[in-house]
Order: sequence, then C-alpha cells, then structure tokens
Amino acid sequence: MAGGWEFPGGKLHADEPPLDGLRRELQEELGIEVQYAEWLASCEHDYADRRVLLELWTVPAFSGEPKSLDGQALRWVALTELESAGLLPADKPLVAALLNKLA
Repeated sequence: MAGGWEFPGGKLHADEPPLDGLRRELQEELGIEVQYAEWLASCEHDYADRRVLLELWTVPAFSGEPKSLDGQALRWVALTELESAGLLPADKPLVAALLNKLA
C-alpha cells in the first residue's frame, strides 16, 4: 500500500514466536537489537485481498541507532500526531491502545 505509513515489523516465519519475530524484524528493518519488549495490543484487519493480524509491542530498551535498512522512509512521530500521521488502515486501531498506555 504505497504511500501509507505503518509501524515497523513484518511477517512471522512459520512457527516463529511473536517476540522472536519482533526481534528479527527490528534487526532487519532498523538495525537495532531488542533488549526488552512488552506486548501491548493486537487487532485483525480485513483488506480486500487478505486478513492481517497485527501485534503492537513497546520496546523501551534496545541497542543501536534506528536507521532504515530496507530503503524505506523512516520518521519519528509524537504521540499526539499519530492519528494524523497517515497510518495504514490496519495500524489505526493500535493507536488508541498506544495512547492509553503511554500518555
């Protein structure tokens, strides 16, 4: 979905636990090593061609400097700007959970 923003992450490998997938994806996409992560919320979303299950994790402890390793644009957005940041439809329900947790 070109032009839309989404939280970092991606598909799990077969039989891969979600936390392991998070660690792998953030290493591959952002070049950071997760030291501690906490599950926050999940939601399902139906697109025209597929259904996705998204899990939202907070990562308060990591090492490395986040940078785009996939050639995608990267930006930091303040919590108060998340609702208008142009997130993909599947990511939008997770914003309320994030705002409730971190506000």
